[in-house]
Amino acid sequence: MRRVRYDSPGGPLFMEEAPVPEPAVGELLVRCEAIGVTLPVVRKVTEAAEPVALGGEIAGEVVAIGAGVSRFRVGDRVTGLCFGHGYADFAPLLETMASPVPDDASAVDAVALVRSGLVALGALEAARPERGEAALVTAAASGVGHLAVQLARARGAGRVVGAVSDPAKADFVRSLGADEVVAYGEGTWGAPVDYVLDAVGGELLTPALAALAPGGRLVAYSSGGGTIQAYDLLVGAKSVVGFQMARIARGEPELYERWRRELWELFAEGALKPAVHGEFGLQEAAEAHAAIESRSNRGKVVLHP
Repeated sequence: MRRVRYDSPGGPLFMEEAPVPEPAVGELLVRCEAIGVTLPVVRKVTEAAEPVALGGEIAGEVVAIGAGVSRFRVGDRVTGLCFGHGYADFAPLLETMASPVPDDASAVDAVALVRSGLVALGALEAARPERGEAALVTAAASGVGHLAVQLARARGAGRVVGAVSDPAKADFVRSLGADEVVAYGEGTWGAPVDYVLDAVGGELLTPALAALAPGGRLVAYSSGGGTIQAYDLLVGAKSVVGFQMARIARGEPELYERWRRELWELFAEGALKPAVHGEFGLQEAAEAHAAIESRSNRGKVVLHP
């Protein structure tokens, strides 16, 4: 089979021939039809001290099952997060990380919706939103952010603001249901909001916190880091909470599964529409990574074996 890897920090990515893996205990072997490209994986290539396997979101057909697998059979269509080599024709997937794909959804729909949607929905839950409140979503055109905008609207936000790196993304974000769109460099982000879902971190934390009304909540779910002054929280009675999807996946499987079902239900109702910025061949993985690095994407970036 073909797979993509790299030999040194920063790349380059290259294609190689490799044996088709055998599923281990508790694993499925999936023939990949779509592979989601994410910022965390791109950052591993550019920032990790040693090369790592290019894992990530995959969707496709189960072609073999390992010992102990009980929920899936050969021929089932699944999606999930692969921790091994996921940029490949075939990839191992833990049964515990797998989710069935409905008959009326494509593999591309699955990788664009499930993992990114789980992060968006989890961050929204962490904000404890109440109907009618105003929401602000940073990185609103990203794979996670464009779903967070729609989910905030579906959960009853009275006003949704999308924050983007480039004003050229404004029309796309408004098409998702945002009432307003602001660019990071603007001096003000409009009227205060009740909660912020922040996927950027770093220097953007300061304006994101300033955008909150007194008593507002900021949910930080990026790996971008950043520092917040305690006094800035004190004077506005504001709060900040961190959210990490991996903790839910490992420690609260029932909640994880409930959120997955909710995403597919909203998809079936037409209330949640994953957008795809671009679809690349497996041999074009470097170009797909470049689309993420440039922050030019509007929606999900997908690889096709």
